[in-house]
Amino acid sequence: MTKRNPAKDSTDAAASVPPPTPGASRADARVNRERILTAAREVFSESGPEASLNEIARRAAVGPGTLYRHFPNRQALMVAIVKDRVTALSRLADALRESHTPDDALAAWFAALLAHARLHQGMGVVAMLGETVDFGIDCHRVVLDAADTVLSRAQREGTARTDVDAGDLVQLVAGIALATTRDDGPSRPERLLGLVLDSAHAATGTTPTP
Repeated sequence: MTKRNPAKDSTDAAASVPPPTPGASRADARVNRERILTAAREVFSESGPEASLNEIARRAAVGPGTLYRHFPNRQALMVAIVKDRVTALSRLADALRESHTPDDALAAWFAALLAHARLHQGMGVVAMLGETVDFGIDCHRVVLDAADTVLSRAQREGTARTDVDAGDLVQLVAGIALATTRDDGPSRPERLLGLVLDSAHAATGTTPTP
């Protein structure tokens, strides 16, 4: 009877298992990253910028090690959240330009901007990202470009005043986010945004800007 070699059997068994494909590994990594970001938005919104990273990992259904492989520290995680949201706002402006009337696109985009600003104000993003000046400037530039995308179209169509610019409206929306709290619920910020947009509308009969 041939004597078995447990060490060799173990080696042979390991060799028979195909290695994970790079594509599958990348797909899993993307899924984990999105889970972490979704959980982080929730937890930071609920508990502020010092929220437990272990709680974020728990809600994302990943281990702490997986979280830290994607985001080595708290600031890296918050930067990723803001970057994703700013990119989404930019894409939204382009989509609304193609699918909505100028006034509807303007209202929908600035409503999304207000939701973004209120969420990140509640998360304490301004304080957490205070040292990343270049990142903040880049994000602000992307937001202004997106705002101008929807505003300039309305101005060309004659439905928005030409004496306001994207920076004016973005600053007013940021002011609403700073002036309202979670206790206000959505109705007060939405009403204030409506007043801002009403003030930006052109008078009836205004000739479209060439």
